[in-house]
Amino acid sequence: MLPGGRQLTTRLEADALRTGASTWAKRLLTDIQEMAPDIGSRAAEIEAGRQIPVDLMLALKSMGAFRMLVPQSHGGLELELPTALELIGEFGKIDGSVGWTVMIGNGNDLLASLLPRATYEQVYQNGPDTFVAGSAQPVGTAEQAGGGWLVNGRWPFATGCQHAEWMYGFCVMKAAGIPLPGSAGADGSPLVRGFFVPARNWHIEDTWHAAGLKGSGSHHISLRDMWVPAANFFDIWSGIPCVTGPLYQTVPQLLPLFHGTISVAVAERALDELVELANTGRRQLRAAAPMRDSEVFQFELGRVAADVRAARAFLQTHAASLWRDALAGTKDEAHFTQATQTAIWLVTTCVRATDACFMLGGASALYESSPLQRRMRDLHAAALHAIAHQRHYVNAGKLLLERSTVQPGH
Repeated sequence: MLPGGRQLTTRLEADALRTGASTWAKRLLTDIQEMAPDIGSRAAEIEAGRQIPVDLMLALKSMGAFRMLVPQSHGGLELELPTALELIGEFGKIDGSVGWTVMIGNGNDLLASLLPRATYEQVYQNGPDTFVAGSAQPVGTAEQAGGGWLVNGRWPFATGCQHAEWMYGFCVMKAAGIPLPGSAGADGSPLVRGFFVPARNWHIEDTWHAAGLKGSGSHHISLRDMWVPAANFFDIWSGIPCVTGPLYQTVPQLLPLFHGTISVAVAERALDELVELANTGRRQLRAAAPMRDSEVFQFELGRVAADVRAARAFLQTHAASLWRDALAGTKDEAHFTQATQTAIWLVTTCVRATDACFMLGGASALYESSPLQRRMRDLHAAALHAIAHQRHYVNAGKLLLERSTVQPGH
């Protein structure tokens, strides 16, 4: 909305806001770069606290880190996908946990667009900097009850839940204790829906004792016998967005690249930190020359740099392609499959590159003071996210085979 709660009414106003979004994006990039030294200096604090410190979270909200994909009609920036991914990546280069939290928050803003309009207005009634946390695992149950649903469940990996104003989960929908059939029906899959509930209604379980992304605060969240109105539920696959704009018409197809963005950013920073270490003149035990003068080190560095550059190029190419399709209104399961395939390759490639940086750093990389061990741990944690599991390559293989099949009469 415009100041005073007024809706956009003319194309001129819409064009003005688009121009303003571009200015905001440039300003946000400058703010990120200025904040980088402070965030970097607090890496140990972030990990020890197992969450983003409250003052830092407030600073991120104040600078607009969580309004990048909120529609302009609600005070957000509504940035183009490639621009938003670049900015999210800048946070990932500074700190993996901070970048992951910013990535999740912005991705969840897209999910919110699938809610009914009245509920969406409730989520953002206090402005575009609302932080949404949640879990997409369908491990809850929703029993039909009195015009709504009685929800029970315990959901893992709710990044940033301590800072959330709203949280969501996914449930198997039931009536009289029996799971309702999914849209496919015949394959036996139950009906699954997501739902939003204010954060104050959730219980946060202190479970996030993890090897990587330690500062993301990705605890379990739970609800017990919580009655949730039907208007708080949404369908991630075939739901109709309640706001206009290309970002909100193809939500499932866009989300996999968010994870790829963080992987590329962390790998790029690990490579930079390895180069910085080599340029200190460090010489490893029994080495004939300093690291930077060793042909073996130079060879490995060049190989790793090629992987990281390839990952960056692939991310940018696919982001541009997805955005063109979003502008054209093109969406189907194939786009989701290809985006997932890209995310898997990016994560896998970046894990390999970051592992190599860690090993090339030598024994000094083992110490908690070394950023290389933190980058390595963060990327291995990111690689375990369900959306980046290599088993999903199967779907990409099936798609390729189906497309190569010659149909009769063709």
